[in-house]
Amino acid sequence: KLATLGLILCVSLAGNVLFAWLILRDRHLHRAPYYLLLDLCLADALRSLACFPFVMLSVRSGAGAWPHGPLSCKVLAFLAVLFCFHAAFLLFCVGVTRYMAIAHHRFYAKRMTGWTCLAVVCMVWTLAMAMAFPPVFDVGTYKFIREEEQCIFEHRYVKANDTLGFMLMLAAVIAATHLVYVKLLFFIHGHRKMKTAPLATGPVRGRGAPGQAAANWTAGFGRGPTPPTLVGIRQATHSQIKRLLVLEEFKMEKRLCKMFYMITLLFLLLWSPYIVACYLRVFIKASTIPQVYLTASVWMTFAQAGVNPILCFIFNKELRVCFRAHFPC
Repeated sequence: KLATLGLILCVSLAGNVLFAWLILRDRHLHRAPYYLLLDLCLADALRSLACFPFVMLSVRSGAGAWPHGPLSCKVLAFLAVLFCFHAAFLLFCVGVTRYMAIAHHRFYAKRMTGWTCLAVVCMVWTLAMAMAFPPVFDVGTYKFIREEEQCIFEHRYVKANDTLGFMLMLAAVIAATHLVYVKLLFFIHGHRKMKTAPLATGPVRGRGAPGQAAANWTAGFGRGPTPPTLVGIRQATHSQIKRLLVLEEFKMEKRLCKMFYMITLLFLLLWSPYIVACYLRVFIKASTIPQVYLTASVWMTFAQAGVNPILCFIFNKELRVCFRAHFPC
């Protein structure tokens, strides 16, 4: 247990801090999706630094009780729940922004600025705080769980405390996140067979020629003077917001969607065994969960804090290029 948790701690701190530094350092990564990824990396690094060393101390002592006082245990349990809900809410917001980036690119490119990302991050932390803070005042809710060897929310029978409400909220957020990605998948599949209109770079003849020439000229294709249908209409300059999602941008947005969905999917896979154990405790009053299963499920939730940098490096070509540029060796 100590070796596994120590490895998770080192990988999480090294990977998340490295990717956070890379996002802050490289100007090519100063965009909305990477700002949200930066918040996720910093939160995982803080979770590893604040929670995992105390779990290692409890495992090393093997006393079956928390030796550092009830206040510190309550603080650690509060932080564990806070980081869990923060990751869930942030991944949901990332899924919504990924859908807008492809389905409503004009609105996304115009509105999704750095200040908007800051507002989203503040909203996510506020929601996570709202979910994690109320149990602080409930006697006996945040305590040391001997079977899990950590301070966490005590999952008791449904009539004993508010565990069911917390678990339903977490399940609802995770399910809503996957529904957003399913809707995005259907959108991409529905627009895959759409063919682009032929570009008119020379004289265009026919009944629809003025309209086609105006559309091509507005999109940036075509040469020559302003078409008659656009005379008197103020056109956007190159420095202003782009009107269309071109092919290269579309491919880049799809790669980002793939990376973030893999992060979301792995979050679900790593937390599912522990969520199942919690539901067993909630609905079955005398449920006895095997210790091996419970320990493995808890350690899988710990591993979630260190796998995101690995997924980013595997599924994001742009991050790999920036990484090689800063570390040629």
